Amino acid sequence: MADAIYPGAFDPVHNGHLDIVKRASKLFDRLLVGVYEVPPKALLFSTKERVDLFKESVEGIPNVDVVPFKDLTVKFARRVGAQFIIRGLRAGFDFENEFGMALMWRSLDSDVDVVCMMSNLQYQFVYSSRIKEVAKLGGDIGELVPPQVDVNLKAKFKAVY
Repeated sequence: MADAIYPGAFDPVHNGHLDIVKRASKLFDRLLVGVYEVPPKALLFSTKERVDLFKESVEGIPNVDVVPFKDLTVKFARRVGAQFIIRGLRAGFDFENEFGMALMWRSLDSDVDVVCMMSNLQYQFVYSSRIKEVAKLGGDIGELVPPQVDVNLKAKFKAVY
């Protein structure tokens, strides 16, 4: 077995992310969730909040840890000794996007490989951006996110209004 990273913005972590982590943790000795500090999109949660929310969500999975990172994904993988990058795939647009990223990563470091895991059917429509939009409008997202994320989203949007 080997080590892997699962990188992303995770703003916020949702049950689709957790499904990938739980399944990937069975395939690798160590799985390091990398919370990207500077994604090219506006964030609702700070890096510390995103790391803390994900850490709470994976408590009890002994070979999973959550850390922030801000360098190139392949450099992050190399720095932590990971041989693989885990990605979740939903139907449609995800494939082309992930395929392009995988090719770029392979061109930057051919020794780090990408493993794509198909999202479970129940999470095919779950996106962090959609969750934030529904939560902001007062919709119930409790079935889509861990309890602490639900609480924190409600607190963020209550402060906004």
